[in-house]
Amino acid sequence: MALCKRGVQCCVTTIIRCSYPFQGISTVSTYTPILAYSRLSVLSCRHYSLSQGRLGIFQRASERYEKFLEHRFPRLYILYTTFVKGFRLMVHDVRETKRIRMKMLTQDVSLKELPYREMETIILFRKDMIKAIPLVIISIPPFAIILVFTLMCLFPRQLLIRHLWTPQQQQDFQRLYHEQRCRHRENILKGVAWSIPHIKEWTLRSHLLTLISKVQSGAHPSVKDISAARGVFSGQPLGLTGMDSGHMRLLCSHLLLNPWLPGFLLRRRLRAKALDLLYLDQALDTLGQGQLTDAEIREACYLRGLNPSSLTTSQCREWLLQWLQLSTQLTESETSLLLHNMVLLSVNYPSS
Repeated sequence: MALCKRGVQCCVTTIIRCSYPFQGISTVSTYTPILAYSRLSVLSCRHYSLSQGRLGIFQRASERYEKFLEHRFPRLYILYTTFVKGFRLMVHDVRETKRIRMKMLTQDVSLKELPYREMETIILFRKDMIKAIPLVIISIPPFAIILVFTLMCLFPRQLLIRHLWTPQQQQDFQRLYHEQRCRHRENILKGVAWSIPHIKEWTLRSHLLTLISKVQSGAHPSVKDISAARGVFSGQPLGLTGMDSGHMRLLCSHLLLNPWLPGFLLRRRLRAKALDLLYLDQALDTLGQGQLTDAEIREACYLRGLNPSSLTTSQCREWLLQWLQLSTQLTESETSLLLHNMVLLSVNYPSS
């Protein structure tokens, strides 16, 4: 036992002599493990204080640099702050997505069983990665980063994720995307009207004719009007399994998806989009609309086809309530109605 204790003392002394020869250690008897631990603690505290000091110097230098940019180069300052904040938000999304994915694996939870905000994080992060991955691949070759930065400056809407847009760009791009969606609404309504003669059941045919006539006349339909025709959207000709490729291309264009893919891929992407909306609506109904902030309400309306820029918050909440009243009644076989509802329920909404 004494030999073991003596060996430990010798080992500690050797380590300290090699690491800190300036301490003047000469004998083993005067340097015990307790003394070694105390001196190491002091040195660690000094190292910690030094790191904290360096961090404070870096923060002060960063603040001065930001003030310099703000006064001398205001436009560059906006781009700089947008990039810094966007990068932090992107890192936060990566960490959150990793945490949620680990939760799904360890607890055996599927996407539709997640809470609303976690499910929304997964869906939006997946959308951002679809846009970011091609840019990352382009930047792999040597010196390609210069080309990447040039493309990012020239085509921010196509290449940058939403976190890296300036506030003005967010407003401009949201308005532009909504205008692109509006171009296809009339054709989608015509496609629904042309499918009416192909509906075999007379009652459903009558309900759909009444609904389309009301929407095309400029009136806003009620939830009851749309719910009466929901059976049409579970089979032919407007269900996802029986829809023709021309109508699928119109829906993809309205959803800002690539409409020129093969028919089976269009059907698959539309089904995935519809299921995402259905699961989000179910999670939002469980959470309660009152738990969302005003910004989250507007984001939820925009995701479902409504342009909230010219609407008040109360109008957005009222419209989202109508949407949830309908969507929470649907099954997975009727999700085609959600894609059409982005047109039916929003095209004539007041001030939209």
